[in-house]
Order: sequence, then C-alpha cells, then structure tokens
Amino acid sequence: MAGKISIIGQISEIDREIGHRESLYPRLVREGKMREEERKMLMDRIFAIRDTLQFCKTHEADIREYIARKKADEA
Repeated sequence: MAGKISIIGQISEIDREIGHRESLYPRLVREGKMREEERKMLMDRIFAIRDTLQFCKTHEADIREYIARKKADEA
C-alpha cells in the first residue's frame, strides 16, 4: 500500500474518477448495460464521498485540534 496520501491528493483522485464516470456511465445506460437508477445512485455516492473529503479539508485544522485535545485528555 502507498504511504499517506494527502487530502488534496484524495480529492484530485475523486475528481478524476468523477470525470471518468461522467463519460462512461451515460454510454453504459444507452447500451443497456446499466440502469439509469444505478447510474444515479453511484454518482450520488461518489459526490457524497467528494463532499466528505471537501468537508474534512475545509475543517482540517479544527479536526486536528479536536483530536489533539482528546489525546491530551486521555493522557
């Protein structure tokens, strides 16, 4: 497994995957290899992943501070 991957790197990879799916899934639906409902569900999921990563990036300092306080309280 690769080493630690930054949140920015993870978001970049999700964006790449979203672009791939946005070009692939409509064709699969047209060809009858995927249902429209499945396409929508899978796209909703990947956008939710991106939203979660973006939230973590936006609130990274607060999250790190919370974890540090929790560790200090446990010590």
